[in-house]
Amino acid sequence: MEARDVGRLLPHRYPILLVDRILEIEEGKRIVGLKNFTADEPFFQGHFPGNPIVPGTILVEAMAQVGALFVLGTKPSSRAGMLYLAGLDGVRFRRPVQPGDQVLFELELVTKKKDTWKVRGTARVGDSVVMEATLLAVYQAGPETEEEEG
Repeated sequence: MEARDVGRLLPHRYPILLVDRILEIEEGKRIVGLKNFTADEPFFQGHFPGNPIVPGTILVEAMAQVGALFVLGTKPSSRAGMLYLAGLDGVRFRRPVQPGDQVLFELELVTKKKDTWKVRGTARVGDSVVMEATLLAVYQAGPETEEEEG
């Protein structure tokens, strides 16, 4: 799944669209997404001058967007609905992410109950784990969407 496909499923746009592409997806099991953090990312100007690192909240958001693509890719009419981040557990930042780093986000399904999804994710730069988290999300179908119970 390339950037243009990502943009069709997610409502986010620059500068908060944080997924460059999806490398792997096993429906109902796992997803692997990629983000290249280039030196011209807007947040590097102030976080931190002389020692730029990706804010932890940006890493969480990028992981959540990969998770959203995992969920929205299973919905027949996903453009009419929204996926909301409902909770975070066990968020751990293991090392800083710097300009030029390519972050691989790997998420796997933990549970799915009706329209509530729980996924566990790991973010890596090369062989190093930079972040881990468990995310909870809730899908809300749009008013024009007729969805099957899943």
